[in-house]
Amino acid sequence: MRKKCSFFIGLLLLLGGVFSGFKKYEVILLEQYKIVPTEELSYHFPDKNVKEVKTEEAAVIPFTGKTYIGFKQALGARESNGLYRIVNSFGYIGKYQFGRLALRSIGIFDSEEFLNDPQLQEKAFDALIAKNKWILRNEIKAFEGRRIDGIRITESGILAAAHLGGAGSVRKYLRSNGANSFSDGYGTSIKTYLKKFSGYDVSEIDPEKNALVML
Repeated sequence: MRKKCSFFIGLLLLLGGVFSGFKKYEVILLEQYKIVPTEELSYHFPDKNVKEVKTEEAAVIPFTGKTYIGFKQALGARESNGLYRIVNSFGYIGKYQFGRLALRSIGIFDSEEFLNDPQLQEKAFDALIAKNKWILRNEIKAFEGRRIDGIRITESGILAAAHLGGAGSVRKYLRSNGANSFSDGYGTSIKTYLKKFSGYDVSEIDPEKNALVML
């Protein structure tokens, strides 16, 4: 009996010594961000149908209030969670989810270069805002301060809605008093953007008919 006990005790000590030689590691698996707009959420959070070119940590977005920088950060967070190397299932790319036609309209033709250049993406956003501000200058003047569908119309809301659905869709919505609406491929409506991005100060960007990104 003593021999058996000694054998088991010795075996336990041997095994303990073996396993004590191994270090404990915590394995963390980072899933790629997959961004899909939803009507219910304030921001686009991970879901299916979207690929990220490379895993990237989400940007830390500081509180910047209702400034133009705040407007850009809030819209970028809504579009892509602030990530630059994102391509959605419809082919829209970058932090602000640009379509290729929109990029061409401001002088950008190399979408791969665009996707890999955060500074270029920021310049492109400024240029598109300037262009949409010129296209919708009459609508901004006529409808700012009015209410449609219970939403107070502001310049920043109009420009955000134009980024979502194009300037023409915003013009139709405003001139029809909300009857002629538009939603993107994920079901996000112009009305959503008019409300969410209302009241930002976007005065530092001047309207510009032929706004182009200078490379």
